[in-house]
Amino acid sequence: MAEEKKRVLKKSWREKKWFEIIAPPMFGGAKIGETLALEPNQLIRRVFETTLGDLIEDFSKSHIKLYFQVNGVNGTKSATTFAGHEMARDYIRSQVRRRVGKVDDIATVTTQDGYKLRVNAMVTTLKRVQSSKLEIIRGEMRKVVEDRAGERTFDQFVQEMVLGKLSADIYKGVKQYCPIHRVEVYKSKVLSRPA
Repeated sequence: MAEEKKRVLKKSWREKKWFEIIAPPMFGGAKIGETLALEPNQLIRRVFETTLGDLIEDFSKSHIKLYFQVNGVNGTKSATTFAGHEMARDYIRSQVRRRVGKVDDIATVTTQDGYKLRVNAMVTTLKRVQSSKLEIIRGEMRKVVEDRAGERTFDQFVQEMVLGKLSADIYKGVKQYCPIHRVEVYKSKVLSRPA
């Protein structure tokens, strides 16, 4: 009985094929990696992770993890779409130290072409923030993120968010309220896509 199960497992392993995982065109259509599957339809909706540093060959961006979801397979190549991103936890912890303020905001935004995303942003200040200024800073952060999302397509917004342009825009909006150390959009997730 045990020998029969081993034979079945070996046979199914041999039948699997290698499929290439390709990044979306907004990231240059680069090869992310490879994976095994029996049939191409088993890859649909599977999520793959890579770092921005590996994708654009810039080591300084290796703390940013990108998530891509397979949405179609053509031959042995799997097309993907952006599913979200996240910064490494140790990088986020390194930004927050003693006697430093941290202001978080989570915004649910819709892009010009109908994609709905949840965006988490963080501002670290050079000194502790007064509670009266906390809500002002949060409101300004949310306003900048919502405005940029409403003015841009999904591809444009994702590139600005991942490469740091959105963080720079938030910095310009909140720097008048208190001394700012750093602004990061540390996490995002695609909630829904247009039909």
